[in-house]
Amino acid sequence: MAIAKFQQAFTLLEALVALLVLSVGLLGMASVQLESLRGAHVGYQRGLASLAAQDAVELLWSRLEAGRCPGLGAEEADWETRWRARIPGLQGRVEPAGDDCTYVVTLEWQASRLADEGETSFVYTTRLPGESP
Repeated sequence: MAIAKFQQAFTLLEALVALLVLSVGLLGMASVQLESLRGAHVGYQRGLASLAAQDAVELLWSRLEAGRCPGLGAEEADWETRWRARIPGLQGRVEPAGDDCTYVVTLEWQASRLADEGETSFVYTTRLPGESP
């Protein structure tokens, strides 16, 4: 039994439509994968920023003497340099936020090449047990 030419063309058309649907689906999956990578990398950078902020607080704790609130001073530049190698474009500040030994650690960095957000920032506030200077 021979297949009519109409039926052969219809089978080819079905195959082309199936290929088109498969291609659109694969493009969608690639987009989802890219968004997943982007989110994971931004999360990684925020985790590093959290560690950098905690490191600044540890430096403040190490300077806490005689019940007075410390400051990082020149060590702030060393602290920032250590973390800049891990977080691209890091700009960090450790500033007193009042008279009650409260400090605000502000970190800003360039988002990775995967993220489109541009600048990303992280603010960490801590209070040390001590009196103001």
